[in-house]
Amino acid sequence: MTTFIDKIALIYIENGQILGTRSKGKELYYLPGGKREPGETDVETLVREIEEELAVRVKPETAVHVGNFEAQADGKAEGIVVKMTCYAAELDGKPNAASEIEELEWLSYKDRDRVSRVVQIIFDHLHENNWIS
Repeated sequence: MTTFIDKIALIYIENGQILGTRSKGKELYYLPGGKREPGETDVETLVREIEEELAVRVKPETAVHVGNFEAQADGKAEGIVVKMTCYAAELDGKPNAASEIEELEWLSYKDRDRVSRVVQIIFDHLHENNWIS
């Protein structure tokens, strides 16, 4: 039986690089975002999570769905799958590490081995479509 972890993530790209986040105590980078709270829409989740993690506001009217991606969850039992719904959006301000985020890093496709499994799939998609270099 498969168990899904429902996550919403921000794809924020500048100069061919994507913004990655590393949580305290973790080695791999992830995309900023997180789990939906009951009753929240995708965009409401995105706005809340990005404000918590990056101390910056997503401009909700600019949010564009990029895709849905799934992979085995890192560090979890077999059959626990992350389902990541990704949006690109503009931010009002400059991102800063906040809450559980220890570090922000601009990543390129060559950093693929430094990110989680689901983010590797997202990197492949973005690279194939010339969004990241």
